[in-house]
Amino acid sequence: MVLFDTHCHLNDPSFAQDAEAAYGRMLEAEVAHCAVIGYDLDSSRAAVAFAAVHPGSCAAVGIHPEHAQGYDTQMDEIEALLRRPEVRAVGEIGLDYHWETNPAREIQADACIAQMELACRYDLPACFHVRDSHADMLALMKANRKYLSGGIMHCFSGSWETAQEYLKLGYHISFAGPVTFKNARKLTVAAQRVPLDRLLIETDSPYMAPEPVRGGRNEPANVRFICAKIAELRGISTEEVARATTENARKLFRI
Repeated sequence: MVLFDTHCHLNDPSFAQDAEAAYGRMLEAEVAHCAVIGYDLDSSRAAVAFAAVHPGSCAAVGIHPEHAQGYDTQMDEIEALLRRPEVRAVGEIGLDYHWETNPAREIQADACIAQMELACRYDLPACFHVRDSHADMLALMKANRKYLSGGIMHCFSGSWETAQEYLKLGYHISFAGPVTFKNARKLTVAAQRVPLDRLLIETDSPYMAPEPVRGGRNEPANVRFICAKIAELRGISTEEVARATTENARKLFRI
């Protein structure tokens, strides 16, 4: 069985002392691939550096909506990083309305559109972070169709109805730890219904560890629990989910 964690942050400070050990545990858990995702300029540089020396890994570079303030002064270096062979996606980008301290919605939207344009220009998929903002995200995507280059709705948090709208726009739906939580009713419905050829799995580590390791620091090795939960929900084997999601991710990231 071969697994692919399509969204992790081994570039996060919480892995500063043991990223190598976490990478080793990932491989031992049959997770042959991971995408290390940037969320600001420093983490994007770190994602590229990690992917450059760890077989089976790739990088995404971009500015998270929480860090969108001043994004325009960073686009030249983000674009330069996009030319690195380790970089297979733009991200994570999107809209996040959860915290009142986040940048103004207009700034988040401008940063998102600018990076969508970059992804389109470089023919790369984009990894979207959407929190408490699905309606606006869909409206933004539909208003900027010319920049849609495909990609991932990462750590999907919406309903099956919302997932269908992203699917119509050509995006993959990725499930993380919350799909294993007992109260995740709408997520379990979506995980059952997303077409197998558009389904992905991820950890979003170090955040949102899945059951049965919920509460601790998350890491890529734990993607196996998400794979097993989705297999249970769909009534198919874990191997079938692993095979489909890994093939989908390899095609998307061109690995």
